[in-house]
This record gives sequence, C-alpha cells and structure tokens, in this order.
Amino acid sequence: MNATIAYEIFVPSYCDSNGDGIGDLDGIASKLPYLYDLGVDLIWLSPIFSSPSYHKYDVADYHAIDHRFGDMAGFERLINKANTLGIKVILDLVLNHTSTQHPWFKNASSGQNSTFRDFYIWKTPAEIKTLNAEQRAETADSQERNPWHLVQKNDTQKYYGMFWSGMPDLNLANEAVQEEVFKIAQFWLVKGVAGFRLDAAKHVFPPWEEEKTQPFWADFKAACQKLNSDVYIVGEVWTSAENVSPYYKSFTSNFNFELCDGIRDILRNGRDQHNLIERLIKAYQQFGSINPHFIDASMLGNHDMERIATVANDVRDKLKMAAFLQFTLPGLPYMYYGDELGMYGHKPDERIREAFLWDTRWQDTGRCQWQKPKYNTDSKVSPLKLQMEDEDSIWHFYKKIIAFKKSNAVLRDISNFTLEKTNYSSEELLSYFRIGKDHRLLVFQNISKNTKTIETVENIQEVLWLEKGHVNGQYIELEAFGSVIISD
Repeated sequence: MNATIAYEIFVPSYCDSNGDGIGDLDGIASKLPYLYDLGVDLIWLSPIFSSPSYHKYDVADYHAIDHRFGDMAGFERLINKANTLGIKVILDLVLNHTSTQHPWFKNASSGQNSTFRDFYIWKTPAEIKTLNAEQRAETADSQERNPWHLVQKNDTQKYYGMFWSGMPDLNLANEAVQEEVFKIAQFWLVKGVAGFRLDAAKHVFPPWEEEKTQPFWADFKAACQKLNSDVYIVGEVWTSAENVSPYYKSFTSNFNFELCDGIRDILRNGRDQHNLIERLIKAYQQFGSINPHFIDASMLGNHDMERIATVANDVRDKLKMAAFLQFTLPGLPYMYYGDELGMYGHKPDERIREAFLWDTRWQDTGRCQWQKPKYNTDSKVSPLKLQMEDEDSIWHFYKKIIAFKKSNAVLRDISNFTLEKTNYSSEELLSYFRIGKDHRLLVFQNISKNTKTIETVENIQEVLWLEKGHVNGQYIELEAFGSVIISD
C-alpha cells in the first residue's frame, strides 16, 4: 500500500459546496489541496450511497450517490482530482445490513413467497428459541439487545437486525446475495476507488453461523482482486487483537482498537497502567503470524467514538502527545476529520460528527449546517484559518509531526513493524525503539505532568525531534508531555 497518512471524512459534516448546509463530494474535492498540503495521501469517505438517514449506514441503493452529496459525475470529478494529487480514495462499504428502504427488503417483507425473502434472515419465534438467540449481549459496536423485529404484528416470522430495526441484516449465506455484494464492490473499483473500509466486518454472519465469516471474506477479496490485485481492504473488527488476527487472512489492515483504547487510557490517567508497548508487540506478533505483510491501522478515534480532544479534557499538550504517539508507532495512521483542530464532542453520535470549522463563522462559506453545533463553535474551537496563523496550535503540531513521519525512512515505512521495548519505560514514561534497515530510532514520550530526567546508555548520534525538553550529553530532560526522538 503506497500511502503514509490516512484521513476519515464524515461526508455530511466536511465541506458544503452548494449552500444547502450539507457536506458533499464537490466540497471534498475543493479541499483536496488542503489535505495534500497537510500530508494526507489516503481518504476514507463515510457512506455516500443513497440512504434515508443522515449518516448513510443504512443503504437503500449501493449503485447510486445520495442526492444530498451530489451525483456520479461529482464522484468521478473527486476521483480524478484525487488521482492528480496522488491521493487514494476508499469507500465505507456496509455489507452487514441494508436499509428497510432498499428494494430487496421491500420485496422480501411483502411475504414469505417473495423471491427476495432469502436475501435476509427470517425466523419464527420457535426457531429463534431453538437457536437460543432471542437476545444478544451488548458489544462495543452495538447496544441492541433485541435483534429480532416484526414487519407487521400478525407476521409469523421476524427478521434479524443486530444494530437496529431499520437495518435488517443481509443473509450472506445465500450465494445469490454474495454475488450481488461482490458485484457492488467491483462496480466501485471500476469507478476508481483504491479499496474499502468494511463496516461491522465481524458481524456479517449471525452468531450461529459465524464460522462462515472468514471463507466469505476470502471470497470477497478474491472478487476484488479480479479488478485490482493491489486492492486495499481495512476492516472494522471491534474486538481484541487475538480475535482480530484471523481477519488478516483477507484484509490488508484492521483498525487497532486496543491501541486506541490504550492511548485514551494514558490521556485519562497520565500513566501507562497496561504496558502499552508490550501489548502492541504481542499484537503485532499475532498479526504477523497470519499475514507477514499486514498493515496496522492506528487511530485516536472515529465517527463512533467520543472525540479525542474530549478524552484529553481539551488539554493542548495532551492532544499533541496523543498525535506524537500515533505517528511514531508503526502502521498507517488514520486521522478523524477535525482532530487536527482539536475538535471535541460527547455522544450521542451526532455530537461527535459536527461540522469542520474552515474559517471564522461569517467568513466560512464551506461550513456545514445540517445540525446546530453544541461543542464545535468559534468560541470553543479555533477555526482552521486562525490555527494556521498560530504556530503553537494543534494544527501546526499535526503539520509538523506528519512532515517528520513522511521525511523519516524508518517511520515512513508503514509495513515495518520492528517495534522493540527499551529499559527506560515506566508508568509515566513511554519509550520504544523503531528499527530501520540502517539505523534505529529511540523514542521517548513523557506522559505525565512531572518533569522526567533520563540518563541513557545509548550512543546518541543525533537528536531528530525535541518537544518541550533538553538534551545534554547522555542526559535527557523532558518537561510535562515532552517528547524526543534520537537516532543511534
């Protein structure tokens, strides 16, 4: 995968090009030069397909652009402009379920004799009881406990929808459904996308058929590779590293939720209470045993999680620390739009998906207005234009650390997972080696509010990065949340 920095865009909230208050594809295209200048070379678009919801995770037509976002011509303009700048585009592909407004489900719900009935999962109450599947335990990605739903009160069957009644699960055990979803992926690959982010990848089969999951994804990958042998596939598999590992048989990448949670714990507590580096090394060993060419997808948050600035209690130095860790640890880092501004927000979901602030309010012609913001207003978050003028801003730090990552051969290699622990780490100090072909980097990050003094026994050849600290001979002093990178 020829990319170094990835960026998630929640489409309705990014940039409005036509004044209707909703972000759109032409708006994103207009901001590609900004992303290119920031250092981004891969963008992940939240679902853009026709859908009745604001978020589009309930698809009504997989082959059509939602009219609120533009049309196919606008999508093609976006792809062409991105290609010109060397930016790859991946789409959020939702194959676990559709909308109840999808023609397949409308037909399927008309009766048990429908030709599309078996496109979804239908069971009688007796069958559900036999499966012991009346309820499900809440998980990190779904709080739905009652996954069976009626179309009409007098129906003898219920349909399965593990996320919500408005999102009926597809029956991917049906070969006809499999062929349809393979064709959908191929359709968008022909349109020029580099690959897909696969939503709810571990839920594509219900619990009583979960053994079919890995064979299905292997077939999906094979179908994609018929059109693009280098297709990039990143999975949303919201579970432990051990359970993520099997997905590397078919996926290029998987989002590292354990790393994300580890960094968030550090921000909250000011301590490394769970041996983050050791756990990460163990995870990489597990991933590598399945696929030696795996690419970890690191993140500080996404459209389903409390924003990272909120976790950091809006402390600027903590936000910089989180970014430093993400961009100096291995893998392909994904930024969530607005993280580079320090945008923040709590659940519910709409509040972690507020509009990007391009300019001061009355000068911001691209600001989206589909909802009134609660957290991200000019009085609470400095807009991009002002942060560009402030050398101490969160944005300037992101610009600096991204440029450093892309300029350094060891950090730039996203397939290089030679991460090693050191003897310097403590609960309040993270340190690790990043190993390259010709040299290695020694990285220190003070994760506490206390000044840390380190006496190294390493041969300090060159200080490559220093933030809030001093190096004198073999002594390193790091102020609160300071960091240093040494070449040895």
